[in-house]
Amino acid sequence: MTVRLMHVSDVHAGPPYDAQIAEVILREAHAFAPDVFVVSGDFVQRADFVDQWHTITTWLHRAPKPHFVVPGNHDVPLFNVFQRLFQPYTKYITHISADLRPVLHLPGVSLFGVNTAHGWTIDGGRVAAAQIAQLRMDVLATPPGNRKVVVMHHHLVNPPGSERRRRITNAKQVATLFDEVGIDVVLSGHLHVSYVGHTRDIFPRLTHGTIICQAGTATSRRGKSREQHRFAYNTLELSTTAVTIRRHVYDQSQRSFVQQAMHVETLVTR
Repeated sequence: MTVRLMHVSDVHAGPPYDAQIAEVILREAHAFAPDVFVVSGDFVQRADFVDQWHTITTWLHRAPKPHFVVPGNHDVPLFNVFQRLFQPYTKYITHISADLRPVLHLPGVSLFGVNTAHGWTIDGGRVAAAQIAQLRMDVLATPPGNRKVVVMHHHLVNPPGSERRRRITNAKQVATLFDEVGIDVVLSGHLHVSYVGHTRDIFPRLTHGTIICQAGTATSRRGKSREQHRFAYNTLELSTTAVTIRRHVYDQSQRSFVQQAMHVETLVTR
């Protein structure tokens, strides 16, 4: 059985948000008809402003269901210092989801959400010790034979050209955890540029490693590197033996997203 995911990230409702592109995303999402619509954080540009939450919740409500979502660092208040430090997820919980570590088991694929955005987070994130222990427990409940996918906002690996950006501070520890518990693919965002790689590219001593799939920004005009001022999303198809990742980038002349790359990789038996 093949499970289809649509992976969007860094929607950033607010000043850099393009409402017309957001409509195109919805149209193409329903045409693709994913089994799960995944958003890996940064729903708003500034979590302090309620109108941005209203914009994005209206958009998300119209997207294909089920949704699988995690917060990003922009989803934590910036100007309200008390909330930032002591109640960082109040706005996200109110408007998006009360579940900060979602788990979803489908026939063939299990998804696990990891929250890397904390109140003190400005750029790089972190997976705390308690989260590591919880993920180990959650993975134990995976149905036999299911492929395992983690969704988180911050990245494990800096793609070429993004070396100045801070990846999660305990990247090696997290990559080792993913290897130990058998995570096949990790979906992330944050950098506003698409990238497909592998944890063994950076940590070659891992036994099997994990495929890395980063999404560019779906609807913000703040795309970076080769996707500067461009919009992008990914689609994935996972079977028991392989994963196919397609990168879709918006083409102004066609007024739609076009496939610009495809990556097919055999999934190891663990």
